[in-house]
Amino acid sequence: MLDDFLIRAALAGIGVALAAGPLGSFVVWRRMAYFGDATSHAAILGVALALAFNLPIGLGTLAVALAMAVTVATLAARGWAMDTTLGVLAHSALALGLVAVSFVPDARVDLSAYLFGDILAVSKADLGFIWGGATLVVGLLVWRWSALLTATLNEDLAAASGLNPDRERLILTLALALTVAVALKVVGALLIAAMLIIPAATARGLARGPEAMAALAALIGVGAVLGGLQLSLHYDTPAGPSIVAVAAVAFTLAASLGQLRKG
Repeated sequence: MLDDFLIRAALAGIGVALAAGPLGSFVVWRRMAYFGDATSHAAILGVALALAFNLPIGLGTLAVALAMAVTVATLAARGWAMDTTLGVLAHSALALGLVAVSFVPDARVDLSAYLFGDILAVSKADLGFIWGGATLVVGLLVWRWSALLTATLNEDLAAASGLNPDRERLILTLALALTVAVALKVVGALLIAAMLIIPAATARGLARGPEAMAALAALIGVGAVLGGLQLSLHYDTPAGPSIVAVAAVAFTLAASLGQLRKG
């Protein structure tokens, strides 16, 4: 019989994986990996603000992640060189967050839990926040799937079809910000981007269509969560990094399989 905290951990991880898989597919297609890093690093600043103003951690991280998402989407629409801009924003937000936490009076917080995740400490309230956010992300992607896919494949074609590519990019960035906020408790700010990218990159070599890739990425993420928790339980390894490590093994196996097929 599994303990309650393990059941909550598994449910939390599954909720994150179901949102991160399809969203991560768009991140891979659009080559937005660095954007995921910038948004997740900014979440630490949200933790500091939440502690300073006695707000729920999830609310603080969501507010800052949304602010970062809107900022990046605006700069991208204006033609900024995003690789350099994202590098500056990502590391600046992380550094400011870490410094800001040290100035919060009476704030005794284990930053490693927010940097690398603390999935085994997920509460019922956290579980509701995670699944609520994940449901919103999945619902948003389903609702805008055709438009998002068209804008991802060819922005000129999207504009010719009456779509607004900038609006679709903003929708993606908002969904990404929400995913970062709900995933912070599970895998931490430094590993969120990995859960977005690795399952999707693994699925890309195995799936034959965008819908299949999104669904397979979600399943691979779920498998990584369950495998990582099993690894953590038996070998006493950190749960968040263990989840990402299992996902990385899956990617390596899929890549090796792909090379064998080509050979």
